[in-house]
Amino acid sequence: MLKTEAGAAPSASGGELPFEEALRKLESIVEAMESEDLPLEALLGKYEEGSRLVQVCQSKLAEADLKIQRLERDEKGKLTLKPVSIEQ
Repeated sequence: MLKTEAGAAPSASGGELPFEEALRKLESIVEAMESEDLPLEALLGKYEEGSRLVQVCQSKLAEADLKIQRLERDEKGKLTLKPVSIEQ
């Protein structure tokens, strides 16, 4: 069963990828799946990797959204950073 291809791990150190890198890899996977004549196992491996990258991207976007929501305007129109509780 094909889990990942060489160099297809989320990152060399085992940590999460930056958003831009995850998005770039995801775009590369989509292009390969659309343009290459790949065997079923290779397609499934790319699909699995793409699914993981989508989760990384969604998580990073959710974090950014929380940070943006923490910025609020006070009564004078000045932007201030407000604490937000993160419920998981």
